[in-house]
Amino acid sequence: MKALRIDIWSDIACPWCYVGKRRLEAALARFPHRDAVEVVWRAFELDPAAPRVREPGVSYAERLARKYGTSVARAEEMIRTMTEVAAADGLTFRFDRVRPGNTFDAHRVLHLAAVRGAQDAVKERFLRGYMTEGEPIGEPEALVRLAADAGLDPDEVAAALASDAHAAEVRADEEEARSLGIGGVPFFVLGGRYAVSGAQPAEVLHDALTRAWADATATSAAEAGEGAVCGPDGCA
Repeated sequence: MKALRIDIWSDIACPWCYVGKRRLEAALARFPHRDAVEVVWRAFELDPAAPRVREPGVSYAERLARKYGTSVARAEEMIRTMTEVAAADGLTFRFDRVRPGNTFDAHRVLHLAAVRGAQDAVKERFLRGYMTEGEPIGEPEALVRLAADAGLDPDEVAAALASDAHAAEVRADEEEARSLGIGGVPFFVLGGRYAVSGAQPAEVLHDALTRAWADATATSAAEAGEGAVCGPDGCA
């Protein structure tokens, strides 16, 4: 059968997206058909209007408090919770280092990385750079350097960022997210029909993988044996 495809709408500036990535990896590590699973990262901007670089001197807690209309103390509590959850999944979050910015260009580079067969590696490098190392994810120079760390040609990345390369692909991802009613990330779509919203535990993702694989296997068998076809409204 063909590979089971997992489309994941995600943003670099999303702590829970990094947690969701780790949990998916944990689920895939014990999935017997891992070699037949294709993971595709799709673009989703949590704040499309964000400037390339946020104003200096404003802490992550202050920004979070503004966003949710709460106190800085409550925002700091939210940060502690996220940090503890991340640590349980083997991640180190350093919100004291985070330098927020617009992620549109980062998503363009991820589409270039997909063409070059290095999308997951670049996604990982961007997330670690942003959430752990304090890299300014909105600055082209940082994107070039991080993408090169993950195996891309820095000159090609720089040229892409100096043009509008892959902008249409990013907008297409975002339009598809709107058509699917996706309002938050991470959002997983397995086999084109099973959806999982949020950074669910690895067990939940593993169950979804098992169901999607069984469904895809049954569909492939029906197509091979009976010449049946599947369309938007189901299989006949």
